Amino acid sequence: MTGTEIEISADLVRGLLREQHPDLAGLAIHEVAGGWGNQMWRLGDELAVRMQRMDPTPELQLKERRWLPVLAPRLPLPVPTPVRFGEPSERFPRHWTVMTWVPGEPLDHGSISRGTHAADTLAGFLRALHVPAPAEAPAATDRGGRPGDHSDGFENFLRAVAPHDIAGDVRAVWDDAVAARAWEGPPVWVHGDLHPANVVVSDGTLAGIVDFGDMFAGDPAWDLAAAWVLLPAGTAARFFDTYARADEAAIRRARGLAAMKSLFLMLMGRNGDRGLPGGKPHWGPVGRAALDRVLQGV
Repeated sequence: MTGTEIEISADLVRGLLREQHPDLAGLAIHEVAGGWGNQMWRLGDELAVRMQRMDPTPELQLKERRWLPVLAPRLPLPVPTPVRFGEPSERFPRHWTVMTWVPGEPLDHGSISRGTHAADTLAGFLRALHVPAPAEAPAATDRGGRPGDHSDGFENFLRAVAPHDIAGDVRAVWDDAVAARAWEGPPVWVHGDLHPANVVVSDGTLAGIVDFGDMFAGDPAWDLAAAWVLLPAGTAARFFDTYARADEAAIRRARGLAAMKSLFLMLMGRNGDRGLPGGKPHWGPVGRAALDRVLQGV
């Protein structure tokens, strides 16, 4: 463990439940692979426990507690909804939340075979999510804003992992996104972190969306990038036709953001290959496939 890590075990989770939610303590507990800022434990058949681990503050969990109950009833796909709150204690000095379990397999360990269905499903979900947010909705932090505000990060990713033979083409996509007109509408609800580990699939198509810790009110292009990051090749056009709210500028911004997200996945894959903390070896091929889709355009 590092100084910021806390070893989390099934015994710890069960002990916390006995202290704060004893009626749930008898349910089966199984660790869910993955996660970095938070660690997930399956609780029985219908629940999960989300434990604050590497996140330095509880802000992301508290955000989910506040807003997911507001958003979930009008979203057409299952999302994790908080049902019980776990408070810091002597046993575990951080926050934890009992949430509904979203059945399915994470896309970074699965695949989409029904591309048209998945494109329509994702478009319908984002149409329902992307409505004007209230004034008290969370603002964007490290995500959000115009693509140009994130050019330093893009350049770092590009230099680190972009294959030399396509680096110029990837940069051109980013430059086009930076040059596109900024979002001029009201801030809308944005998931903010749609990548293959944050969606689940079943029966060859999208079955749920998870991890809303980065949600914010802002430019929907940050989610529209999922047309390339999540969906199979050749389905982006179908997605945007069904979504039907993205003008040319939004699509250009989204494509550039998808390029940046793809490079990030590739970097995480390389970090995993090198055994670095938080690295995900299987994300490298996922990111490269997404980048190839970005270069194909709509």
